[in-house]
Amino acid sequence: MVFAMVVIGGITRLTGSGLSMVEWRPVLGFLPPLSEEAWQRVFDLYRATPQYLEVNAGMSLPEFRGIFWWEYIHRVWGRLIGLVFFVPFLWFLLRGYVRGPFAWKLAGLFVLGGAQGALGWYMVKSGLVDVPEVSQYRLTAHLSLAFLIHALLVWTALSVLFPERRAVSDGKFLSIRRLAHIALALVAITIVSGAFVAGTDAGFTYNTFPLMDGRIVPPGYFDTAMAPFEDIATIQFHHRVLALLTFAVLMVVWWRSRWLALVPRARLAANLLGLAAIVQVVLGITTLLLVVPVSLGAAHQGGAVILLTAVTWFVYELRPPKPRG
Repeated sequence: MVFAMVVIGGITRLTGSGLSMVEWRPVLGFLPPLSEEAWQRVFDLYRATPQYLEVNAGMSLPEFRGIFWWEYIHRVWGRLIGLVFFVPFLWFLLRGYVRGPFAWKLAGLFVLGGAQGALGWYMVKSGLVDVPEVSQYRLTAHLSLAFLIHALLVWTALSVLFPERRAVSDGKFLSIRRLAHIALALVAITIVSGAFVAGTDAGFTYNTFPLMDGRIVPPGYFDTAMAPFEDIATIQFHHRVLALLTFAVLMVVWWRSRWLALVPRARLAANLLGLAAIVQVVLGITTLLLVVPVSLGAAHQGGAVILLTAVTWFVYELRPPKPRG
């Protein structure tokens, strides 16, 4: 469900739907407008926003419904994730199936989910005041927290499904374990840089590869201290470099894993990691060259989730054994 949420969020952003709902109603927000009067009310609220006045002036009510539904689905899906997590958690807690540190970990995940909803509204508010777009800083925080929650859920699920640790002491295992941790860090950093690309619409310019405007380093690169977060050329260039560096490290991890005596599950994780890395790079380049069509943009965002899942799983499989005693 979190994977689907990230993809839905990508579609919401790419269709310009994220600012269509100008109210935050955590409880009553489950219900969409149910009458023509209700639809007209939410449309009138939207027509007072900068996005309508500066981008969508003259939009009709049927056209508004088209963008409204994506944001509505995005918000309702988030609430459903909370219910699907909390109700079973409460049941298992009361029955005594989860207790101690593990119960606290699950409670922490639920709190993070609630914080994600609040952060999402904080992000939307930034686009309802003066400019018809959300802050790239808030969008990056919102998207990064979604990926963090997903990675923590994956790790928690693996700890329940496969709690055993393979006892490894070979120096080669220690080496690839360090390399896998580096790969995980690079994937995370690249995801954050991709969020800045999304938040500034940097993917809609310099739609050539590998050159940018006929040059390896774009003109005006890093001309201010805030360029890595606000200059479109700098943001896109950094994402390209990080993506290619991350891809290279992931390929080294996969290649070196082929010469280790991995258990079948770890071997599967390593192969999935290599495949996901290749697909993600191809998706990223194709999305850029085709000027970010909604389908490919959403697929690229979903591919990042799969890649993060694969590298998290592989790092989990390489955990060191617990000390004896």
